[in-house]
Parts: sequence; structure tokens; C-alpha cells
Amino acid sequence: MGRFRKSGKKQAPAISTASLPDIVFMLLFFFMISTSFRQTDKLVQVKLPGATENVKLERKDLTSYIYVGSPIPSKQAQYGTDSRIQLNDSYKTVNEIRDFIAAERESISEGEREAMTVAIKADENVRMGIITDIKQELRRCSALKIMYVARQREAAN
Repeated sequence: MGRFRKSGKKQAPAISTASLPDIVFMLLFFFMISTSFRQTDKLVQVKLPGATENVKLERKDLTSYIYVGSPIPSKQAQYGTDSRIQLNDSYKTVNEIRDFIAAERESISEGEREAMTVAIKADENVRMGIITDIKQELRRCSALKIMYVARQREAAN
């Protein structure tokens, strides 16, 4: 019997990279869709008070946040250290809450306006008078679903 020999060195076939761009774009698309971006920059310092019971929000997209606390260190030279109210990305007064709520209601569909919730993120050292003023203004605007954001308190053993 004869032997068949191939002349030359045997080389491994090249790895196909034709589908590599498709895989990269699929991963990029997945992470773009699944990542949520912060919508507002915090201009106030907020150390949340502790709470024993927490309720999870049903729909975060229907929640408007009101931040109350002292300005961040870079803004204290301009605004002082007294407590300030932050609506979206700027400092506002209690009287401007009505316009804020009206704008937030206009940004959501008419059917979901009843489910809109206002969440107050207030520093634990904020005077209660400011919170009371905010609550009264929210009542005047008929924004009656109010939540107070707090951190989970450690359970005592």
C-alpha cells in the first residue's frame, strides 16, 4: 500500500471575526436600555432619617422629588447654610412648588395623573416648619399623595 503524504506544513484555519461587531453592538444596546441615569443633580446635602417601616414605590416614573437640606459645600458661599428646597436642578421657594407640580402633571399622561406621588427627601436636621410649609402648599395644589423618603433603621436586638 502506498502512503499519501501532504507536502508543506499544516496550518490552523483563521478564526472568523465577522460576527464580532454584531455581538458588541448587542451588548452595547443591552446596557444602554437597562441603565437608568440620574435625572437631577443634588444641590442639597441630605442625610435621611431612619425608619422602621419602608414601602416600596410602585412606579418611580410617576414620582416627583422635593429635596430639602443645606446647600452642598460648593454652593454654601453663595446661598449660606440655611435649609433650601431643591426642585429639579435649582433652588426654589415654597411659593414655586405650585408651578413645579403643574409642570410635573403636564409631563405625564392624563390617565396617570391620579397616581402621581410627591416624595420628600429631607435631611434629618431640617426644621419641621419648612416641611409643614411644603405640605400645605402641596395641599393647595391638590397633590395629596406624599411619601417621605427614609433609610432603613437598624433593627434593635
